[in-house]
Amino acid sequence: MLTRHELANAIRALSMDAVQRANSGHPGAPMGMADIAEVLWNDFLKHNPSNPNWDNRDRFIISNGHGSMLIYALLHLSGYDLPIDEIKQFRQLHSKTPGHPEHGYAPGIETTTGPLGQGLANAVGMALAESVLAAKFNKDGFEIVNHHTYVTVGDGCLMEGISHEACSLAGTLGLGKLITIYDSNQISIDGDVAGWFTEDVAARFEAYGWHVIRDIDGHDAEAIKKALELAKANAKQPSLICCNTVIGWGSPNKEGKESSHGAPLGDDEIKLTRERLGWKHDAFVIPDEYYSAWDAKQQGQELEAQWQKIFAAYATSYPELAAEYKRRMSGELPDDWAEIAKDYIATTNEKAESIASRKASQNAIEAFAKHLPEMIGGSADLTGSNLTNWSGSVLISKDNRNGNYISYGVREFAMAAINNGIALHAGFIPYSGTFLMFSEYARNALRMSALMKLQNIFVFTHDSIGLGEDGPTHQAVEQAATLRLMPNMAVWRPCDAVESAVAWQIALERKDGPSSLLFSRQALAHMPRDSSQINNIARGGYILIEGSDNPDAIIIATGSEVEMAVNAATQFNEQGKSVRVVSMPCTFAFDLQDDTYKESVLPNSCRKRIAVEAGVTDYWRKYIGLDGIALGVDTFGESAPAKEVFEYFDLTENHLKEELNDLLA
Repeated sequence: MLTRHELANAIRALSMDAVQRANSGHPGAPMGMADIAEVLWNDFLKHNPSNPNWDNRDRFIISNGHGSMLIYALLHLSGYDLPIDEIKQFRQLHSKTPGHPEHGYAPGIETTTGPLGQGLANAVGMALAESVLAAKFNKDGFEIVNHHTYVTVGDGCLMEGISHEACSLAGTLGLGKLITIYDSNQISIDGDVAGWFTEDVAARFEAYGWHVIRDIDGHDAEAIKKALELAKANAKQPSLICCNTVIGWGSPNKEGKESSHGAPLGDDEIKLTRERLGWKHDAFVIPDEYYSAWDAKQQGQELEAQWQKIFAAYATSYPELAAEYKRRMSGELPDDWAEIAKDYIATTNEKAESIASRKASQNAIEAFAKHLPEMIGGSADLTGSNLTNWSGSVLISKDNRNGNYISYGVREFAMAAINNGIALHAGFIPYSGTFLMFSEYARNALRMSALMKLQNIFVFTHDSIGLGEDGPTHQAVEQAATLRLMPNMAVWRPCDAVESAVAWQIALERKDGPSSLLFSRQALAHMPRDSSQINNIARGGYILIEGSDNPDAIIIATGSEVEMAVNAATQFNEQGKSVRVVSMPCTFAFDLQDDTYKESVLPNSCRKRIAVEAGVTDYWRKYIGLDGIALGVDTFGESAPAKEVFEYFDLTENHLKEELNDLLA
């Protein structure tokens, strides 16, 4: 019978061999964490390799994602559809084993990690999702939602500021099914961390309200097992297990050194390591007895079958809840969703209210959330400004999981990354709010959301210089443009309540990526439209004012600047000119339209174009050409009442008319 160390050595062998073949990678972390992983996966982890998406599986995340060969080795050995040929293709083009774990490539990868600390924040989101879903659906005798979230972190993860943001909140919320394993090897790329990371990590997490298990020998299987048992027994606090490990364990000349962190061991060192480990097999050769010992398929199938039996009985006793659970976990909207959205947008158009789009956003949340219990929202300490709450908002807390709203505190980065974790868990549509300027704090989590194609809705209010007196530190100038440059990020900047409602509808329907909804602080005038124009809002850009089929000039505008564009164009059209106004709330959606539609809105025959938006101007060159005119703000803002700031930057109706007059001269 194979010993635990022998089973762990299979991880070490695959890790060093794969990194060596790729001539690139990080062998040290998986070699150092192999003993921890062996105990967790063979004694604790509830999963089914035959169905990696089983709802009630435990989630396992490696936040220190550079150690990706750890998870690839585990998936391969335990029976997931990740054959040895994929291990051999580690870090190669289009393999299922990229350099850092990527969600959607290999089965069993719960999230994309690599930017340190974000996997930890994702895990917080998954644990939070589990607890809220359990409060909603579990009944006496039917714990259909009951699983843990395990996450490994390294020294680097805990140096990153997001670890503080996320773990502070996790402790406050008492997420007892979150178990974090700290791989404390005290080595990072620059060497021994004693020169730059000397805090008492255990005391820090105790201050957060975590259950901390100190000084575990990360190479002692029995100690690891006892620590995991203690962590699972504490249902009221998230747990941190501090495991002291040796990076590159088993390598005679490189263990415990930075040289094993981010480079292949080398053929000579691998030979010595094999001898020291007693591993007598060639590269990528795992004997059948190892596969048999690691194989988790039968146990996983039995675990899921037991759960399916419980769920079938649950569906008999609570048919409506069971149907709702299945709908939410599958990500399907209610059958009458299209009618709900259509009716609300029609009603909004009939009201013709001139209100701030942040208020229009809140109205849309109010209208939609009552039909979509999967909506789970929050704000980074700006609820009263972002208006992300609604009449049915119930705060989630340590003592109340029957809620749908999260007070994130001033934690923008963690908020976005935690919501990524909620989206990954399934069962929810997460949304969150802050000022558009502070999207900068959350930027990397937004990028990860787009990279993973997650449905995560970001509400960004105070979208321009229009917020006024708070000045340039708070006035967003370049943020709309840079968010638009992010692949797969749908950015909406609506001009009134109707466009705001459509933006929310499309964001709630979009399943293949995140949406950033940019809303104003100041009131925006209602724009009259016919039904065809309302339908075309979803296409991202449409004709709002039509001078003629062959316009003399085209104004492209978004958000708060649409009103001045409409006023200017109307005056010129009354004077016999033909000026078209194109409202462009979402360039992402517009760019996806077919060429015929795009040509009908922005015909090549009309090159006299003006773009107007209270932000940087360069982005608009793709629509107006080098000879077009872009009115905007190409410096930082100013502190003054909003009207004065717009006048200072010449973002006024009069200035637009002057430019238009010169263009048409």
